Amino acid sequence: MNTRADALTPVAILPVHNALGEGILWDSRRQVLWWTDIESRRLYRHDWLRAHTQILDTPERVGSFGLVEGSERLITAFESGIAMYDTHDAAVSWLSRDENRDPAVRFNDGRVDRQGRFWSGTMVEGDQSSASGCLYCVDATFGTRCQLTGVRISNSLCMSPDGRQLYFADSPTRTIRVFELNEPEGTLGASRIFAQTPAGADPDGATIDADGCLWSAHWGAGCVVRYTPQGRIDRTLRVPASQPTCVCFAGPDLDVLCVTTARTGLSETALLGEPNAGDVFLYRVGAQGLPEAEYRP
Repeated sequence: MNTRADALTPVAILPVHNALGEGILWDSRRQVLWWTDIESRRLYRHDWLRAHTQILDTPERVGSFGLVEGSERLITAFESGIAMYDTHDAAVSWLSRDENRDPAVRFNDGRVDRQGRFWSGTMVEGDQSSASGCLYCVDATFGTRCQLTGVRISNSLCMSPDGRQLYFADSPTRTIRVFELNEPEGTLGASRIFAQTPAGADPDGATIDADGCLWSAHWGAGCVVRYTPQGRIDRTLRVPASQPTCVCFAGPDLDVLCVTTARTGLSETALLGEPNAGDVFLYRVGAQGLPEAEYRP
């Protein structure tokens, strides 16, 4: 099997020094790059044309979010629930929130599917062996259903170009699975193992390109791996930070791969060797992404 290992120089680095940068996505309508620093309770809004980054404080940690059709709001998975969030006045309209939730469980990765539903999964923080997370789906009527249980760390949510398949990883298992989506109800169908990652490389955030290939940020391994639709490794992009967290394609032509990274958990000695840990890296990798779907209430 022929694979490429690339050590490309980033075309730009956004020096934000995030504790836990995550959830990056491209807003084609506004020409804006969004991402979250989960641990710092901040959303980042990078104006592509002006090359200006705005930092927005949030009332809770934000695990993931999605664009909303015909609206300036974001559908947002805060740590305690899912809400419509107005970034201009910081107004939160809760759609689903469990006041009695286990404090060891918070929302994490998420994405809007190609039918306009929002998916987001929870994760267990620390070593709470008795706790477990779920993968949730919010439909057009704001109804929220748990679709998968027994999850430790929800990640890698993305959809095939035709919207018929959903990719998902429970990171500690180092396994990315692909599920068939039952339509029109939008429930999970049969699944299979898509890819398994080596020890020390936990599958984190992912995105699908125009060729149907999956780009996966490998936490702990300092790389982003491109898998073919058949689950074979096609390319490995080395990143100068050991904890890449999420990826998306951005820019007017969707041809810039953006990679968020994290500093959390790294010792001072380790950070000396990773001065750009926590920054956002931009690469031209010769591939093109797909427009981000928008939630359709």
